[in-house]
Order: sequence, then C-alpha cells, then structure tokens
Amino acid sequence: MEIIRMKHPQRGLNLPQLAVALGFFDGVHKGHQKVIEMAKEKAGELGVKSGVMTFYPHPKEVLRPETAKEVKYLSAIEDKAELIGFSGVDYLIIVEFDPRFADLSPQQFVDQYLIGQNIVHVVAGFDYTYGRMGKGTMETLPFHSRGMLTQTIVKKVASTKEKISSTSIRTALVKGDIRKVNDYLGRLYTLSGNVEHGEKRGRTIGFPTANVSVDDKTLTPAPGVYAVTANVEGDSFEYTGICNIGFKPTFHDEKPDAPVLEIHLFDFSKTIYDTHITVYFHDFVRGEVKFSGVDELVDQIKKDVDQVKTFFSDRVT
Repeated sequence: MEIIRMKHPQRGLNLPQLAVALGFFDGVHKGHQKVIEMAKEKAGELGVKSGVMTFYPHPKEVLRPETAKEVKYLSAIEDKAELIGFSGVDYLIIVEFDPRFADLSPQQFVDQYLIGQNIVHVVAGFDYTYGRMGKGTMETLPFHSRGMLTQTIVKKVASTKEKISSTSIRTALVKGDIRKVNDYLGRLYTLSGNVEHGEKRGRTIGFPTANVSVDDKTLTPAPGVYAVTANVEGDSFEYTGICNIGFKPTFHDEKPDAPVLEIHLFDFSKTIYDTHITVYFHDFVRGEVKFSGVDELVDQIKKDVDQVKTFFSDRVT
C-alpha cells in the first residue's frame, strides 16, 4: 500500500484511476471495514486501483480549538494506517484537515479532491458528509460530480440494533465494556507506548509492573483491571498478564491529572525500560478501588491474577 499525504491547496498527483472509500475511519471498526471492502470490490469490477481517503487531525480539533484537548482517538494515525494496510488496498490518501481545507465548499471538494485526483468511484457510509459545514452528502454527490464519477452508499452496520460507530465504541470503552468494544472493532482494542520509569512500588509487593506511556490523544479504557496480552519489542512471544488503568487511590490522596497504565506480565522477568510494548485488551476484571492498605491491595491482586489466569486457560481449553 502506498501512502500519499495531501495538504490544501493540492494539485493533481497523476494518480491512476481509483475507487476510494471515504471517511475518517477512527478505529477502523466493522462498519469501516465494510466500506473499505466495498471499495476494493468496486475497484475490481471497474478494473482500477483501490484506495482509502481519510483526514487528519479530527475536524473537531480544527473547528472547535477550545475543545481540542477533549478529542481522543481510538487509533493514532500510524495505527490507522497500519489497520487500513491490512485490508489490501493499493493507496491510502491522508488529507490534512486544516482551516483552509475545512472552508472548501462541497463543489470545491469534489472538483479538487475527487475528480481532480482521478477518482472514478466513491464508496462511503450513508451518513458521510463533505465540504464546508458538512453540507455535501452522498445524495448530493451525483450533482456535484456532474456524472464524472459513480458512487456506492453503504448502509449502517449494526449489532443488536445499535449502529456500529466510533461514537458507540468510545461510549463502551469509557464504561469498561471491553467485550463490546472488541466485538464492534472486529479485533482486540490495543494501546501501545514505551515503558517508562514509575514509582517502582509493584516490585516491593511481589507484582512488578511496566508503566506504559500512552499517547495522551489516544482514548484509554475506564479505570480498572483488565485481562491482557502483550508484545514486547524485540520479542516474538506474546505474554499474558494483568493491566491496571487508574489513579492509584490507595497510594495517592490527590487524583493525578491522567490515569496510569501499568501491566504485570506473567512469567516475565526482563528489564524493558524504554522498550516499546503493545497491549491487547481481552476482558474487564473489576473497577478501580481504594483499599485500606497494602495488605488488602495485595490480597485483591492475587485474586485478580488467579481470575485472569483462569480466563486465559479456559480460552485455550
């Protein structure tokens, strides 16, 4: 897959004829996957190359700068590119969403970023919008394209009558409903980052942990304990373990500004500071609790570890 980055004003890049999937695709969930697969299918029917056109950063960061800090992603742009790459499309086009691009009329967007880039077929969800204030829709696209491209509208993808969307996944994630998140994504929710030095308290109570520095623009699950697996950079083995996301209320009277992600890997004794680690979330164990002291905390961690080990052993059998 070839990755192409565009910034307004963008002239034609002499691309081959393309059938593209249009969307923001945060998380690349099941609904997104259907749109992308349809673009690949149409490309095959038309005898052209397949592509995905997405945008970065999120429009809310540009259009509502006062709330930019509140915008959290299900997948960083690098992770999104990797996930889209797994689909097997030929091109990924990332358009920088800035004030000038946001000010394009629907007609200008179609002329400059679709027709002007040799796109001959567009696939998007039924609720996709384009152009200034989102005034362009899939219903208006035939008018704006003047018959110079064709289109396919993908109906909503639902689970138990609820539309699968990035918003519904975010809602489930902040509630700790990781099973629903994984179901809607069609894969395990993932966080990654470098292992940094922490308070080193875990090793003193028999449960050494790796503190993972996660990009603050990536949405973390609700505070609590999770069953996880992890890949450590330079190590091909996938480890099972237990992860805690939270504010360590047993040890801190004042709530820190951001939650800490720390992971205890089973049967693991390597020193991995400054090493990249990827954490895959399988199941929610319990919410964060303030214990009366270290002994009560240790007793609960032992129970949590036993529960997680049973969870993974049951999956193997």
